[in-house]
Amino acid sequence: MAFFYYIQHVSKTTLRTLKRQVLIFIVFTLCTFVVKGEIRYSIPEEMLTGSIVGNVAKDLGLDVKRLKTGSARIFTDRGAEYFELNTNKGTLLVKDRIDREQLCARITPCTLNLRIVLENPIEFYIVIVEIVDVNDNDPIFPNKNIKLEISELSVSGARFALLSATDSDAGLNALLTYTLTPTDNFNLKIRKQSDGSSLIDLLLVKQLDREQQEEHGLLLTAIDGGSPPRSATAEIYIVVLDANDNAPVFTQEVYKTAIKENALIGSVLITVTATDADKEIHGRATYSVTHVTDDSGDLFEINANSGEIKLTGQLDYETFRMYEITVQAKDPGGHTDSCKVLVDITDVNDNIPVISIISVSNEIPENSGPGTVVAVINIQDKDSGKNGQVTCVIADDLPFKLKSSIKDLYSLETDTFLDRELTSQYNISIFAKDGGEPSLSSSLILILAISDVNDNPPKFENQHYTAFISENNSPGYSFFSLRAKDDDVGVNGKLSYFIEQCLVQNISVSSYVSVNSEEGSLYALRAFDYEHLKRFQVSVIAKDGGSPSYSASAVIDIFVQDQNDNAPQILYPIQNKASAGPEMLPRTADVGYLVTKVVAVDMDSGQNAWLSYKLLKFTDQTLFKLGVHNGELRTIREVTEKDSTRQTLVISVEDNGQPSQSTTVTINVAVTDSFPQALAEFNDLSQEASGEGDLKFYLVLALTILSFLFITFIVILITFKIYSWRQSRLFKAGSNGNLPVIPYYPPRYADVSGTGTLRNVYNYEVCLTTDSGRSDFKYIKPVLHSEPMSTYIAYCKCVQL
Repeated sequence: MAFFYYIQHVSKTTLRTLKRQVLIFIVFTLCTFVVKGEIRYSIPEEMLTGSIVGNVAKDLGLDVKRLKTGSARIFTDRGAEYFELNTNKGTLLVKDRIDREQLCARITPCTLNLRIVLENPIEFYIVIVEIVDVNDNDPIFPNKNIKLEISELSVSGARFALLSATDSDAGLNALLTYTLTPTDNFNLKIRKQSDGSSLIDLLLVKQLDREQQEEHGLLLTAIDGGSPPRSATAEIYIVVLDANDNAPVFTQEVYKTAIKENALIGSVLITVTATDADKEIHGRATYSVTHVTDDSGDLFEINANSGEIKLTGQLDYETFRMYEITVQAKDPGGHTDSCKVLVDITDVNDNIPVISIISVSNEIPENSGPGTVVAVINIQDKDSGKNGQVTCVIADDLPFKLKSSIKDLYSLETDTFLDRELTSQYNISIFAKDGGEPSLSSSLILILAISDVNDNPPKFENQHYTAFISENNSPGYSFFSLRAKDDDVGVNGKLSYFIEQCLVQNISVSSYVSVNSEEGSLYALRAFDYEHLKRFQVSVIAKDGGSPSYSASAVIDIFVQDQNDNAPQILYPIQNKASAGPEMLPRTADVGYLVTKVVAVDMDSGQNAWLSYKLLKFTDQTLFKLGVHNGELRTIREVTEKDSTRQTLVISVEDNGQPSQSTTVTINVAVTDSFPQALAEFNDLSQEASGEGDLKFYLVLALTILSFLFITFIVILITFKIYSWRQSRLFKAGSNGNLPVIPYYPPRYADVSGTGTLRNVYNYEVCLTTDSGRSDFKYIKPVLHSEPMSTYIAYCKCVQL
């Protein structure tokens, strides 16, 4: 019954404390749905160090091995650690002496909230330990020697205030009962206050008589409700005064005031007032502070005459939120009255949020998906209300987010996919800001490294390259280099180069070129010949060292550059071991008459195949002119009787290479008007060239040849007569405006894209006159060169008879 009576009379402050505790209990109950589990233990205070609180592993359903592999540890927001976790047995042990009165003062129930943290993966468990009070504190009187002065005029029923005893225990252990001995003249009157405390008055039951007894000695005993009970005593020494028969009375039994925790020293809290019905000196009361909560008497002082209470020390809301001051008013006659002053401390925003890292990963791979936990953060603010409401954020431009699982705990997670090639390290600034006015904030920087995975293929700067190498090169010559780039690092970014196998002229390309596997340099494995191989392709593959590996390829067009390693070749006139056949020059030839044309080719290309023609030796310098670029041998004057009938010319054909190469050809020209004469001249020339032989044999041979040529000439002459007759008809038709248009094809002397200086087919303009029926024509058959190339030369010479 005494307990229920105590509960019914608790103060409003105690009710607010109970509401906050109930709210905290509800919040932690809801958090059990977020964390892995929650358990509660109840232990008495003052347990010995090493005492077992409970088997955490068993109660949470955890394997003891999990506590070791997860590096289980206790995290608490209290300043001191009172418990430790035995990971070998899974038990929670008392680490240090627990004093409930020091830990929670008058707050009930007294609980400690622990968090057990496991890593790999990160898990949280909440352990709530309630500290049960034991009766380990004696009641204490503020003053064990109480001196009272009581007037003999005091009538029965007069009350004299006594100081109540205090007990640091809670609940039944703190409930006090009082006894007084002896009780002949006095008794006790206990008045219960609205906050649950008691005021003790010494009640005069029998009027005193100073003449019979001037002094009285009493023993006041306070007994708590513990089992076994504890007690304390105070001696009351009473001096009987004469005359003054009225005691001062406070206008209120309880005064209430509030002050901010940052109030300046000297600030006035409140003024208490007591009135006394007596007059003059007997009615003049003096004030004094007889008791302050937790012996904090150095924080307040009272003006003895005015009752004004001032602040004399620095307040701290986080240490004490309310103070109870007992003030006594005493008149000169010794009559006293007392009251209580309740001082509520108002919180101000004077504590910055504190950011603590519970668990953190210093490096994560770049292929970590969204939602990967990077760190677990705890944020505390000692202030209350809005001043203690903390908002935690990070920069918006980072691929991370903060997620709050339970109160004061945040997990830093990845928000998107990461890319080490874009950002290899993040400096994550975490900002915590409370809701006070003005608000206070703090920050913390986490450095997170991103490890590489092989997610980038190699890349060449170009997909197609062009390389050049001169023919006749030395084997092993490095003629080109290419490199690929890989954005990955380490083994993932180390590249090796290979040549993709293919065939070039039915031969593997690896027999032509090789590549340095580390540097990407190309080397020629053989000497190239431009005339046989002008161009081929090589495909180079770059492969990284990742797993799985990536590769890329590039195509290289290799052009073999020509060198002047081929001398010109004479296609016409045909050269053989015997003397060259003669060219015929009629004596009636005009100036500019085309005697013959030297046709030559060069297997080289470009300027190495640009040919020029020169006369090295000649019989008559004034008779012939040689075209430098076309090789045409023409007359530069008319033939005279003085000119030799046999003309011998040595012509040099030279290319434009560096250094240049040349070939010579000898041309014999017979100056005559008839073919037999030319043949005779040729025979004479042949005889002169040979220098020996049987004259008769050559005469017979000459006659045979002349007969054959004569018959051939007759056939050709008849053929061209018919042809001339047809051409005359065409010319006559042309005189009437019906001459057909013959297209003009200019000579072509160089073939840039081919291997020689002339096209396979050469066209020459045919000049015919109206009397061309008397003309002779000579046809020379096409010449087949020994190279795998067909060259057709049609050469037509017009001779005026």
